[in-house]
Amino acid sequence: MKRVVITGAGTINALGKSVPATLEAMREGRCGIGPLDIRDVDRLSVRIGGQVLDYDPEDHFNRQQIVLYDRFTQFTLLAAKEAIAQSGLVFEGDLAAHAGVVLGTAGGGVTTWDDNYRAVYEEGKNRVHPFVVPKLMNNASASHLSMEYNLKGPTFTVATACSSSNHAMGQAFHMIRSGMTRAMVTGGSESMLCFGGVKAWEGLRVMSKDACRPFSLGRNGMVQGEGAGIFVFEEYDHARARGAEILAEVVGFAMTSDASDIVMPSKQGAARAIGAAMADARLNPEDVGYVNAHGTGTAANDKTECAAVADVFGHHADDLMISSTKSMHGHVIGGTGAVELLACIMALRDGVIAPTIGYEEPDPECALDVVPNEAREAKVDAVLSNAFAFGGLNAVLALRRA
Repeated sequence: MKRVVITGAGTINALGKSVPATLEAMREGRCGIGPLDIRDVDRLSVRIGGQVLDYDPEDHFNRQQIVLYDRFTQFTLLAAKEAIAQSGLVFEGDLAAHAGVVLGTAGGGVTTWDDNYRAVYEEGKNRVHPFVVPKLMNNASASHLSMEYNLKGPTFTVATACSSSNHAMGQAFHMIRSGMTRAMVTGGSESMLCFGGVKAWEGLRVMSKDACRPFSLGRNGMVQGEGAGIFVFEEYDHARARGAEILAEVVGFAMTSDASDIVMPSKQGAARAIGAAMADARLNPEDVGYVNAHGTGTAANDKTECAAVADVFGHHADDLMISSTKSMHGHVIGGTGAVELLACIMALRDGVIAPTIGYEEPDPECALDVVPNEAREAKVDAVLSNAFAFGGLNAVLALRRA
């Protein structure tokens, strides 16, 4: 079994348009959630989100590219540019032939769907652009990324709702660990902050109208975000031989299905995923110092997740730090685990634990150290990243300090 390390990271999200900007915002406990700036926002009952503001596609892409790139694809390519540049890899020859892309997204080109439904149903047009299908398909960002960087190996998209990017990164991890390839570009992206995307989520009645307050007694729902997190996963010996900077080591992954309810989370399913990821990584409870929680801010998720963590860690749960960065950047849906992995890397590399902001009052059913409101300095050697999706699909990654 090969060792797998992370040698590049990139992002764009509501907290920042790069990794350094995002980590600075996390350290400061800054909130990227605010009023939405989208068409027909006055027709929505939920009018806040973790939106990427001051963003103009024409600053980054030409007119022909914009015709092909939905907003989620644009975010992917911008984050990938940062990640691949940091990794220092050039994909050519044998490396290019085997290196690939595995990305997560729940909805794909939701803004493209929204724009074209408007054109057909509201404006009465009978034709849409010939490239609407290539623009909105879930695999568009993975395909464009492979073309941009000459990645000719295994390339596909994972769509498992809010666990999509963790599932994607888990597959990339397995491919390198098994020896199938030496490098993979992986992560996830999402951009659902358009009228139809927000209206659909409103129907679930799980959305907050004012703030995301994970684990706090007064929490009243989740807040959508958007963006991308992209990473270069690489085989350890390959990275070391070329003198690459190693950000962290990926040491374990597990996935489970609740097989119980399409929307309600299961403590047992979550606990099995957490425990299995630790077993895969050969980690004992006392080895793990921090868990980046799924932490959506809904009553059901937060208490269920805390119960699952407490079950797995036993009396060591009292020494464990757990936080939800969704309180800052919102729930990036299929891309959320990828953006949140940055907090895990920050914990391992910089010894800084990202806080759960908006925390007002302890909830007896969430009686863990949730790092409330302010970042904390602490040395940790191993961390977990949780993702639990509608449909009962759970995916947990385990990382070690390099």
